[in-house]
Amino acid sequence: MNHTEDYKHLFSIYQRILDEIDVGIHVINKEGKTIIYNKKMVEIEGMNVEDVLDKNILDVFTFHQNEDSTLLQALKKGKTTKNSKQTYFNNKGQEITTINDTFPIINEDRIIGAIEIARDVTKLEKLIRQNIHKKGDTKYTFDSIIGSSEEIKAVIETSKRATRTVSSILIIGETGTGKELFAQSIHNGSPRSSAPFITQNCAALPDTLIEGILFGTKKGAFTGAIERPGLFELAEGGTLLLDEINSLNPALQAKLLRAIQEKKIRRVGDTKDIEVDVRIIATINEDPIDAITAGRLRKDLYYRLSVVSLFIPPLRNRKEDIEELVHFFIEKYNHIFGMSVKGIEQDVLNQFKKYDWPGNVRELEHIIEGSMNLIDYEDMISYTHLPISFRNKPQFKDDFSSESNGSDFMITNGKSIKPLEQYMEEAEVYYLRKVLKHHDYNITKAAAALGMSRQNLQYRMRKYNIQKS
Repeated sequence: MNHTEDYKHLFSIYQRILDEIDVGIHVINKEGKTIIYNKKMVEIEGMNVEDVLDKNILDVFTFHQNEDSTLLQALKKGKTTKNSKQTYFNNKGQEITTINDTFPIINEDRIIGAIEIARDVTKLEKLIRQNIHKKGDTKYTFDSIIGSSEEIKAVIETSKRATRTVSSILIIGETGTGKELFAQSIHNGSPRSSAPFITQNCAALPDTLIEGILFGTKKGAFTGAIERPGLFELAEGGTLLLDEINSLNPALQAKLLRAIQEKKIRRVGDTKDIEVDVRIIATINEDPIDAITAGRLRKDLYYRLSVVSLFIPPLRNRKEDIEELVHFFIEKYNHIFGMSVKGIEQDVLNQFKKYDWPGNVRELEHIIEGSMNLIDYEDMISYTHLPISFRNKPQFKDDFSSESNGSDFMITNGKSIKPLEQYMEEAEVYYLRKVLKHHDYNITKAAAALGMSRQNLQYRMRKYNIQKS
């Protein structure tokens, strides 16, 4: 084997090693052009190898200033950096954040290039920035809570009393009931309103990340770890909202319990405690007793959090608030969309009050927003403006058909005359369902009875989402 073949084999080995290691490797020559760019770096920076190789890094990446490039600092100044955080943009304008070890490559007392070993923390940085709400960023107060039912007024009254203390609060409610709205209102109504309000969804991150985000990290605690305060420290003097507390693993729940009881936290990898002054508000979307029984919530943590317990009623238990909520959302989206919708037809509102609303207030808002996207020249939301997926829910469409259409499609009960197009569509849907049901949803027989092809009938069934109940 000659020297050329030896070099080829050696190069293949080096290339394989570079592509298999779990850190990004980026090497530039003395002109600042990339000469080595491994597979992990491709993943971190979201580009192809050919986008970077043999190109000057300033032609590929955008930095806040040229000197912010740790590679260029190593090349021009011979500067070595360890665990240095760097934020920059790739050639698509996407933001990237890495933790780098960077050093110059020196040969015979001359700098001939620079090498960077990078670890990706882009997602972690974005999550931390998204979770921090400084003074003025919390937009909800008790005036933002819509409803005059006794159920919702009782929760508001209890919540207002809780603003006077620093006790932990557990907010219990189904998805979409407005738990964060209450949490922000309590914070804004308390003496802590000028301090940070920070929120973290405990179900959004794996256990390996959530502990460092909550309690902070000490430099060197693990590969890529830097000195970073956690959300407890960032919320100092204010409020920390922990959403879906039942999704934390038991070990983290135990550490959280200690932090609440002792008012101290310890960063990951550290040996010293840090005192914190933070009010904890936690939310849970299931019955806490069920969560304890199933092992999803520690009993001792439940007792510590539930000094004040708020039970947010689902929308099906306060249906008298539906009309008020509907008009509030119409006004909200009138403002956003620049529209002038006046209201909702009474027959649709009546059906809203019969529906169970499994998605609660959030589902109602989405339905109103979707309906207003479908309005053309009308000034009232009617049945045909409702999103098709909602119109065809069995509980909703069956009730509406029996009330709105009738067997002979007569206008009764003083209902306003609808536009012909809307009336004809409702009549068509009703009649198609009736014929299909008569033939037990046999497409061939129903199509023959209707005098149309199977394909035409199937098209209309898909259009109106008609399915066998």
